[in-house]
Amino acid sequence: MNSRELILGRVRRALADVPHDDTPYDQAVDRDYLREHGDRSVEETVELLAENLADYRAIVHRCTAGELPALLAGILAARGSASVLVPPGLPPEWLSAADTTRVHDRADSTVYDLDKVESVVTACALAVAETGTIVLDGSPDQGRRRITLVPDHHICVVRVPEQVVASVPQALELLDPVRPLTWISGPSATSDIELDRVEGVHGPRTLEVVLVSGGGG
Repeated sequence: MNSRELILGRVRRALADVPHDDTPYDQAVDRDYLREHGDRSVEETVELLAENLADYRAIVHRCTAGELPALLAGILAARGSASVLVPPGLPPEWLSAADTTRVHDRADSTVYDLDKVESVVTACALAVAETGTIVLDGSPDQGRRRITLVPDHHICVVRVPEQVVASVPQALELLDPVRPLTWISGPSATSDIELDRVEGVHGPRTLEVVLVSGGGG
């Protein structure tokens, strides 16, 4: 008997005394959860997102679509980034004002190649206001998961209000579960048993989120 058969046998024995007319599992628990907490306007939802992003130590910027190229150029210049990783579907006008070398992710790029790049700029699938979370789904304007995990500096552009939802349940209704979803709440961080916080252990040390109104490319 292998492990699978052993486990299934235990399950069958545990269920042996369950009546055939017992309430089905998917109906046994009341699941009328709140879809969001509170009644907020669109503007208030965006404000909550900005507040929670900052609470997670992300750096939050705001601009219009027309101001985005100059803002991104300024962020990269202030960071001193000589190179920036660019997903294949990133709108080219976003980095039109940036004086930096664009590095494109290739199938043969190693983690060592990606580690040499100083910044990465991506879009997102959506952002969750109540948790201060941005979600990437591997679309062309976001690229593969690894390009946002290896570089130490990630700039993520969120179109507001169209890409902002109030809650996780609302986000799950819009996201494709078969896509490679990455949920990001602030820069990468962990702590040891003494609660000493260390950033940049398994992702970027610095996360900057740009909230763009009026479209974004």
